[in-house]
Amino acid sequence: MKTSIYNLLKARFLIDDDAIKNWRFIVFLIVLAIVMIANTQRYEQKVFKIAELTSEVKELRSEFVDRRSELMKLRMESTVSEKMVEKEIFPSTVPPVKIKVKKVEEKNFLKKLWQ
Repeated sequence: MKTSIYNLLKARFLIDDDAIKNWRFIVFLIVLAIVMIANTQRYEQKVFKIAELTSEVKELRSEFVDRRSELMKLRMESTVSEKMVEKEIFPSTVPPVKIKVKKVEEKNFLKKLWQ
């Protein structure tokens, strides 16, 4: 028991005759650890990117709402009339009249023939 612990601490399993199997397994574990670290790194980068894009979407949405409310104010009749007064264009005092165009009915061939 004492010799096996002593051999383990001296790392005799790495320099014995059949040490090539142990080295393969150790290299496999190292490569596996590197792959896991790289995978975790990529995952964290994606999480940070998602958080950044989420905050950007919130910011753009609030900007959109601000612009839309500003546009609604600019489209109001009172705002438009104020801007037109500066250019000396005043609102009409006469209400608009709807123009109706009557379609002239074309006479078919038989009706033209009987006239």
